[in-house]
Formats: sequence, structure tokens, C-alpha cells
Amino acid sequence: MRRLIKFLHTVGGAGFLGAAAALIVLAHLAPSPPDYAWTRTAMAAIGAWIFLPSLTLTLVAGLAAIGVNRAFHEAGWAWVKAATGILIFAGGLHALAPIQDEAARAAEALAAGADRATITGSFAGEEATLWVLLVVSLANVALGVWRPRLLRRRRAPLASS
Repeated sequence: MRRLIKFLHTVGGAGFLGAAAALIVLAHLAPSPPDYAWTRTAMAAIGAWIFLPSLTLTLVAGLAAIGVNRAFHEAGWAWVKAATGILIFAGGLHALAPIQDEAARAAEALAAGADRATITGSFAGEEATLWVLLVVSLANVALGVWRPRLLRRRRAPLASS
């Protein structure tokens, strides 16, 4: 069971990091206005099909790993990873919402007959958020690999009867 959870956590993390990197590349290399709607649609698809499922899998598997592995119960690094993982999940939802909204707005504009050259927008906000998520996620990977001694609780000695 532990190996399955570790495998799922690793696969989810790889998918999340790859999706975040792909979204950053698309946002950074945003094409000229005629292709804005296409770029937004591609970003929304990556977000819905890779980014969010991978992020969810990583978080759930990571929390399950803490639950099934007693050694993690008192490991400070594991709890730091759990806390930052929850923050990454919230930040991921925060980053994904404008991506989805802008894709819908661009599709509606095209459906209404707007000229492709007039549909445009900014990617700066999403790109900055995605960079923060990527950096914090890489810090989480480092915590999992090196497992530093953080916040380790010491057990009080049992009283003699």
C-alpha cells in the first residue's frame, strides 16, 4: 500500500509540474491576438485535464502517505509538505479560475462573430501565480528527497510508577 501511495504521489507531482511548466510556456510565449482564443483554449484544456487532476492526486496521495506511515506522523518535513501542499492546491485553483474564465470569454467572443484580431488579454497574472506554484512545488520535492529534521516533536519520558 505504501509503495502504491508513493507511486501515485510521484506520478501526480510529475504531472502537476509538467502542466504548470506548459502553462507558463504558453503564457510567456503568448501569440499575437489572432491566436489568443486558441492559446486560452489550450491552457484551459491543460488545466482541466492535467493540472487539476495531477494536483489533486498529489495532495490526496501525500496526505494518505502521512496517514499510513507512522514515521511521518512526527516528521516535521512531512507536515511542512502537507501544509504547503494545501496552499499549493488553493493557489492552483486560484490560478486555474482566470484561465478557464478567459477561455470561455474568448470562445463567446468568437461565437458572437468578433474579429479574431480584436480578442486579446493579458497573461501576466496567471504566469506570476504559476511561477510561485512551481517554485513552492519544487521546494516540496526537495523536502521529500532530503527530509531535513524540522519541527521534530520530542516525546516526554514516561513517569515511573
